[in-house]
Amino acid sequence: MKKSLSLRLRVFLLILVPLLCVSCLLGLWRFEAAKRTAEELFDRTLLAAGLAIARDVAISEGDAISQRSRSIISDAGGGEIFYHVTGPGGIYVTGYAYPPVSVSRATSDDPSYYMASYRGEQVRVLRMSETTTIGNLSGETVVTIWQRVSDRRAFAVTLALRAAALISALMVALAVVVWFGVQIGLKPLRGLQEAIALRSPEDLRRIRRPVPEEVSGIVATLNRLLGQVEQSIVMHQAFISDAAHQLRNPASALLSLAEALREAKTEQDRVQLQSELVTAARKSARLAEQLLSLERLRYDGPAKLIPLDLNGVVKEACEAVAPEILSRDLDFSFDAAQGALVIEADETLLSEAVKNLIDNALQHGGPPLSEIAVQTERAGSNAVLKVMDDGRGLPPDLADVAFRRFGQIEPGSGSGLGLAIVQDVVVRHGGTIEIMPSSRGTEIKITLPIREA
Repeated sequence: MKKSLSLRLRVFLLILVPLLCVSCLLGLWRFEAAKRTAEELFDRTLLAAGLAIARDVAISEGDAISQRSRSIISDAGGGEIFYHVTGPGGIYVTGYAYPPVSVSRATSDDPSYYMASYRGEQVRVLRMSETTTIGNLSGETVVTIWQRVSDRRAFAVTLALRAAALISALMVALAVVVWFGVQIGLKPLRGLQEAIALRSPEDLRRIRRPVPEEVSGIVATLNRLLGQVEQSIVMHQAFISDAAHQLRNPASALLSLAEALREAKTEQDRVQLQSELVTAARKSARLAEQLLSLERLRYDGPAKLIPLDLNGVVKEACEAVAPEILSRDLDFSFDAAQGALVIEADETLLSEAVKNLIDNALQHGGPPLSEIAVQTERAGSNAVLKVMDDGRGLPPDLADVAFRRFGQIEPGSGSGLGLAIVQDVVVRHGGTIEIMPSSRGTEIKITLPIREA
């Protein structure tokens, strides 16, 4: 048997794999959010530094930048900050000598941000201007502040890595909880397995162990299967017991006749005993054949049904048994329906059923039996087969006994299997069988569905 993943591993993967995918998407989103956060924070830092530098330039008239402003610049978390200040008339005041230049010059006095290149590195630049007076000069003072983009990205990566580390720790903790949680959750199933493993093959009692609601359906199905197996075993044992009992009498009769034949004193006695021995052997063979037919009907699986004309099957069966019937000086007739009665049937099983019905009439008709008639007809969407005789008769109220295996209305030469076999065959073909009320003898009616065109 091909093994599949354990239930524990399946549940584990079903929970963790989607969460892992979500955590990866969450990590990507967190990295992008960290970049945006870093941009906003550092842009504000640049703005604060720019305002502080512009204030100091105005207060000191370009001589110096206060210690507090230097602290803001040096303590910026995103890395080193560079600055350049020009006074009225574009006169250099302080800072680095060559600031990065924007491709498009800002036309407003509002602070503007742009990307530029500084000494081969990409930088984020803030340019702001205001009208100030330095000494005896009045005009526009321009403050340019910039910062390396790589420093900002490094800070964003640090934030993202911290978030990733937190997500990873949560995933590991969740994996551990799920793994052992599933194990604890499946503990009742392991207990059920152990309880079933302790049972012997003879113990087919219902499972009454408490189980989770999710597997209660499986346990109910298993209990139903155990009940069916137990019933099948009981029926099989009963069948074997009945079969052994039925075979014992013919075997004893054969043995007695064989011993009597060996000790026959005259040729006439020998001939008579030989005839009786052959008759007994035929009955034993017929009984064994019927027993095998019953077992095949039970264990051979579904019948192989093909389109057949009921008239043709019944005609061949009647021709096979006609010599024996006529040898007993009985009237025998077959009245076929007009037109074909096409049904879905197994030819061998259906023929055996017809022969058993006729044989049942021969075995149980008794002294009044003088005629056996077989008839087929159409009744709406069904085909009907009737086997009638004028013998002792079989009351419909005794149908349960008649169709039971080894069931006999009264002691006779039959085995009590013929009608049981017929009933099993009819059920396999989706039909019905019944004993019809009759003023004389017995009439057994079989109804089979006609095949749709």
